[in-house]
Amino acid sequence: MMREAEPTAGFDGSRGVFLHARSVRAGPYHLAMPRRRHGPSHPFNDDRRGERIQKVLAAAGVASRRDCEQMVEEGRVRVNGTVLDGLPAWVDPANDRIEVDGRPIRRHEQHVYIMLFKPKGIVCTNEDPEGRRRAIDIVDHPLKARIFPVGRLDMDSSGLLLLTNDGELANRLTHPRFEVHKTYEVTVSGRLDDEAVRRLSEGVFLPEKDEVGTRTGRSKLKLLGRDSTKTTMLMELREGRNRQIRRMMLRMGHPVRRLRRVAMGPLRLKGLGVGAWRELTASELRELREAAFRPAAARARRDERGEAKPPRATQTLDIAPRGARTGARASASRRASEGRGARANRREGGGRPPRSGRAR
Repeated sequence: MMREAEPTAGFDGSRGVFLHARSVRAGPYHLAMPRRRHGPSHPFNDDRRGERIQKVLAAAGVASRRDCEQMVEEGRVRVNGTVLDGLPAWVDPANDRIEVDGRPIRRHEQHVYIMLFKPKGIVCTNEDPEGRRRAIDIVDHPLKARIFPVGRLDMDSSGLLLLTNDGELANRLTHPRFEVHKTYEVTVSGRLDDEAVRRLSEGVFLPEKDEVGTRTGRSKLKLLGRDSTKTTMLMELREGRNRQIRRMMLRMGHPVRRLRRVAMGPLRLKGLGVGAWRELTASELRELREAAFRPAAARARRDERGEAKPPRATQTLDIAPRGARTGARASASRRASEGRGARANRREGGGRPPRSGRAR
């Protein structure tokens, strides 16, 4: 009786898995998990070739830079017929043939900038498996450019939504590092007292799914009106966590009744009815780009009306656990303070006092 040949270790194409030597010896039904790659195997790993692929895709209006990175990781991008199986990758947009989902990207596409008054019930994504109405379905631009939303508003929220095919500007407007604030008009249930307003301004601890929770950044709040049943305010954020305002208010015991975005940096929601859209004016676009591309030094010189970040040391001491490290920092701070006091005394006294036990 002939013995059936045993499978060998390696990739089993019929089942789409890697077989490890140990799992082969254990039997054909003990399949190992796919091996984790340590890096991409494509040949576009020389940074002298040109620009990063995600930047080129975003500049061509494919999607935001982060979404373009996800497309590469999903194997949806080809360069000169080769599938990119990971990042980083550098391409020459002038000479390389770049395809997304089998379609070549457009080169030197004219950028468009559209303000939409997003209604409730509209999703801010270009691909929705549930088939719901999307923000891009509302905009019928004559150039038929491939636009995408800059940031997102959840289905239950309305207000200002910027749509564009300018990936570089979109990245600048949405990444927290560039500190382009978004302003929302929020109506919550119940009367929000002054202590609750102060806590919201300083930041609220929010737990994250499968991650350690963190405190939100500082916010600017302006009360517009409040009574025993509801409170209305303007709230300015410089970060964009998922459903952040709704989660903050729920944690404070004041669920959101209505949420509308009214500004993004210097751009204000005006001249539109619900569901209407228009292109940005030249002055609006110029001011928006100035805010997005403001140098780091200028961002650091924010005035002290709640806009600037607190010093790093203050943040560290506020959140540091009790223990030896905290004690060490406190001791170092105390020694530095004593040193400054001693130097001030020497200046007033006219010299350094002689050290005891040493001959002059």
